[in-house]
Amino acid sequence: MELQNYLQIFIGFIGLVVLAIPFSENYRNINYKYIIYGIVSQLIIAAILLKVPFIINFFEVLGNGVTILQNATVEGASFVFGYPPSDSDYVYRSLLETFAFGVLPYIIVMSCISAILWYWGVLPFIVNIISKGCQKLFNIGGPVGLGAAANVFIGQVEAPLLIKPYINKLSRKELLILMTAGMATVAGSVMVALITILEVQFINENLIQHFLTASILSVFAAIMYANIMIPSNDITNSDVKKTSKVYKSTMDAITTGTAQGSNIAVSVGTILIAVIALVFIANSFLAFIGSFIGIDLSIEQILGYIFAPITWLMGIPWDEALIAGELLGIKTTLNEFIAYPALAALEDGVLSDKSKLIIFYGLCGFANLSSVGILISGIGSMAPERKDDLINVSFKALIAATLASCMTGLVVGCFI
Repeated sequence: MELQNYLQIFIGFIGLVVLAIPFSENYRNINYKYIIYGIVSQLIIAAILLKVPFIINFFEVLGNGVTILQNATVEGASFVFGYPPSDSDYVYRSLLETFAFGVLPYIIVMSCISAILWYWGVLPFIVNIISKGCQKLFNIGGPVGLGAAANVFIGQVEAPLLIKPYINKLSRKELLILMTAGMATVAGSVMVALITILEVQFINENLIQHFLTASILSVFAAIMYANIMIPSNDITNSDVKKTSKVYKSTMDAITTGTAQGSNIAVSVGTILIAVIALVFIANSFLAFIGSFIGIDLSIEQILGYIFAPITWLMGIPWDEALIAGELLGIKTTLNEFIAYPALAALEDGVLSDKSKLIIFYGLCGFANLSSVGILISGIGSMAPERKDDLINVSFKALIAATLASCMTGLVVGCFI
């Protein structure tokens, strides 16, 4: 059985790379050195973040900080929206038991704190380390290295703002890297909200450790896949230190971060209303068709069959691949705020603990159809003359970001 697992992992690494090659603009020019660098760097970083004792202890401290942040958010939300949830049989539910008032406020608070940490120089220090590593490994320029690495902590539209003066100079490959990294990661502003959703399913796991690990690893995978899809040596090099200062003061960081967080929270809430309604309509239509041919049809089932082979390549056993495929398909076609609650709602025994953690990493990213539109409009507004190029590489970015998250899941599975 051990040999079979090793063989599945080996096939997984090859298969997840091969899946990207048909989308390459010139597969003959693919520099396979960068593929090796990407995979090896992910394995090394995963080993450090998941196995080194003092790093684990650091994440435990961060986990305690997340608990404090959750309690602080409940305090603020309770004051504005009403009393917190209780175990009493009172006929009226607390507003904080709903998604809108119990989960979305975490996005606002975390966005504010992220902005403060950015202004204080904490996050730029970490981002620059990741950026330098990406530049050395993959021979990319400073602007796109910074823009890609910043996605670990700030949003997929906010990160390109750091390099706004250079966006109109970036090559098509560099634009692809920027979009792929944005969709292959999850911003710090939504991590705590997602942790709150997933805690019931991952009781013994430090979720902030896994979210940060997933985003850091996926930046390297995103650049690797972008190099496969658009092999190019075009580099935009400039000193980007002056562009990384996005806030004028701590108070400006607080107000701007809060405003950005509220915009994200409203956007998440409204898109969920529309998407869930559309899924319900589509499933009703599929059930109507299925009744004539005597089978149960749903979007989830169809997506499960489509994505099951990919989840097997991630290291999930075939008898669990269909369920995992449904979750990955939901995230890719809808979004992670629908896929993660579906993961949290799984009954015990449906997926093994290892499979749940692997698919957790596979779902960690903004790679979905709505994000494509957000990135095209967001980055396009910063450099209108590049909008056609953004549209041109957007489909490749969606595929590359999805595969990047899957590769991250496979890598982490090697250490579980």
